[in-house]
Amino acid sequence: MAPFIGQSTRRLEDARFLTGRALYVDDVNRPGQAWAQVVRSPHAHAAIGEIDAAAARAMPGVLGIYTYQDITDLGDLPCATQVATVAPMIVPPRPALANGRVRHVGDPVAFVVAETAVQARDAAEQVVVDYTPLPAVVDAAAALQPGAPQIWDTGNESFRFQRGDQAAVQAAFATAAHVADVSVVNNRLVIAPIETRAAIGEWRDGTYDLFVSAASVHAIRDQLADAVLRCPRDAVRVSAPDVGGGFGIKNALYPEWVMLLWCARKLGRPVKWVEERGEDFVSTAQGRDNISRARLALDADGRFLALDVSTIAGLGAYMSAGGPGSSTNAPAAAMGGGYVIPAIFMDVRAAFTNTAPIDAYRGAGKPEANYLIERLIDQAANQCGFDPIDLRRRNLINFFPYQKALGAVVDCGRFAANIDDVLPLADHNGFAQRRAASQARGRLRGLGVACFLETARGAPNEGAELRFLDDGTVAILVGTQSNGQGHETSFPQIAADLLGIPLAQFRYIQADTAEIPQGNGHGGARSMHMGGAALFRAAQQVIAKATPIAARLLQASVQEVSFVNGQFQAQGRSIDLPAVARAARDPSAGDPPLDTYVWNLLDIITFPNGCHVAEVEIDPETGLVTLDRYTAVDDYGTIINPMLTIGQVQGGLAQGIGQALMEHTVYDPGSGQMLSASFMDYQIPRAADLPDLTVVLSGVPTTANPLGVKGCGQAGAIAAPQTVISAILDALAPLGVTHIDMPATPERIWQAIHAAGQTA
Repeated sequence: MAPFIGQSTRRLEDARFLTGRALYVDDVNRPGQAWAQVVRSPHAHAAIGEIDAAAARAMPGVLGIYTYQDITDLGDLPCATQVATVAPMIVPPRPALANGRVRHVGDPVAFVVAETAVQARDAAEQVVVDYTPLPAVVDAAAALQPGAPQIWDTGNESFRFQRGDQAAVQAAFATAAHVADVSVVNNRLVIAPIETRAAIGEWRDGTYDLFVSAASVHAIRDQLADAVLRCPRDAVRVSAPDVGGGFGIKNALYPEWVMLLWCARKLGRPVKWVEERGEDFVSTAQGRDNISRARLALDADGRFLALDVSTIAGLGAYMSAGGPGSSTNAPAAAMGGGYVIPAIFMDVRAAFTNTAPIDAYRGAGKPEANYLIERLIDQAANQCGFDPIDLRRRNLINFFPYQKALGAVVDCGRFAANIDDVLPLADHNGFAQRRAASQARGRLRGLGVACFLETARGAPNEGAELRFLDDGTVAILVGTQSNGQGHETSFPQIAADLLGIPLAQFRYIQADTAEIPQGNGHGGARSMHMGGAALFRAAQQVIAKATPIAARLLQASVQEVSFVNGQFQAQGRSIDLPAVARAARDPSAGDPPLDTYVWNLLDIITFPNGCHVAEVEIDPETGLVTLDRYTAVDDYGTIINPMLTIGQVQGGLAQGIGQALMEHTVYDPGSGQMLSASFMDYQIPRAADLPDLTVVLSGVPTTANPLGVKGCGQAGAIAAPQTVISAILDALAPLGVTHIDMPATPERIWQAIHAAGQTA
């Protein structure tokens, strides 16, 4: 079977999404269901004294009000990410409800259950908690300073992570002709999926059942069973309906999931909770949040010699399930981007702060790594007189396989060709004319060119199953999960091509631990090259099983039978696969059924890559940035569905542009209160903020998986920040501005212009 190169089939799931027939947690109510509300801390850091719930318990409809003292039989929420650190990682206890102290605004203190959502909300407002406020620290660098408020008795530092050859890096810097140096902030972000978190917990027939808006149901099940509920995994079922966006943060286990199941068992009835948007801002995991100083050593000709990176990473108040990965393992694989850099060393100190926990967010470490190297290259070009585009071309990986200094092996790519292709598409030659036209109108115009290298894999290994059902349809069950990516279309496209069965005859089943025994979810842009590879293997096995049955039906030898376009052929006769499947279900024939499950042992990273060009215009009187053009040429290997791929990339671009220009989670440094706790104060990009996002796909298929695919889901968020900031700095360069941190808001740009001693 040849690898599939797909068509831009419209998403099958859109028919129900666009006609109001989608199914989300909030659409579902169970018989006898109660409702929950969380009492959350209004303080960033405080000791908990007496909790007076007497008045609340007496209110109509209240079924129970629970605090930490009620749930001491439960284990703590675990940190599931393994990181090799210099000293043992400190993972403080994280019970589902705060024990003795709250450590961020929104920390859950009590759980209220009532007959209705309104009754639960009213009762929660009557729970009186005696808090003694304590000093707070919200900045990771400040948290590591002597005398900082101590969030945990063990201190504020969780771990130190180091990777690379420090001696080789130091030696390279000692002989370097040029050294570029940048200090940058990768700003903390609120993720703000369109659907907030929601779940229903049930206890029936000795089994916990969590119906949840989540994106990694098997991992959540395992963590619940192994660490928190301390029960067999088959005593916990986790399933998800349609999920309105996740971007990584819905992969995590949250305190509310624990409490819903605990309350359902205690009360003997289902319990539902739907997060309000204000809760989402202060209690759902957030992304990014680190400060880095990076140095790049170059020889006299501009060849890169070494990269040295020191990072302070914020973790928030607790260690979330995937919290440490975003500043350690994930950026290490991508550090240095798609460039030949012989020696790299990275040093990371991770600090607790009185803020919401950090977890994986679209790209999870790869945006940070790529932002660093691209900012360094622009700095080196400006400082040393190199052309920034030529400097990139000179150092991009141009032979394969290439082993990066920190170990990852890049098997293929078209790194320099991406630059060559994107420049004419972006009309690079016409930029000078457009800049002159902007100047004539009193505006500044800048153009930024930046590359990216994604390291797509996520968790290793994945499963897939094909079931031939009695009604003639074929069920596809894969351990990855969609929360907007279009798997309900793309996976059937793969199966339809491989098995020669019409697309309409497939049913896609996902996100249910009772139906799918194991799976590793979608994180790390892994679905197609992990789940798709497993589906490919399952299809191969189906055809291998079916061939002897087809031979019997065709009255031919197995050696005579061929399979072409869904038909088994021999001696001028043919029979299609569904007919063979029906024959296999006949017990009198004694044939094995064609149903096939494959657990594909695959632990290989793929390396999506590309080059992007952004063009901005700035009003120097106000600092307002208009993103005028954005063009990308990207390599995702084999493309299953070009339209879905481009949509995924454009969505990531919007999030990366949002980080570069406007998104910023702001906590008051004194009180620890979140100052950007609603859409009144936290801006995400709207359609009017974005130009047409031109994305051209030009892939080199990888041999790392049988489909030749590379992950695309994170790429836009990885590539856009440095591209946009590069364009802004290019526009501001004539005024003497050489540095700006994200987000480049109008205020920051105006301040940078005036700090440089310039006026419009």
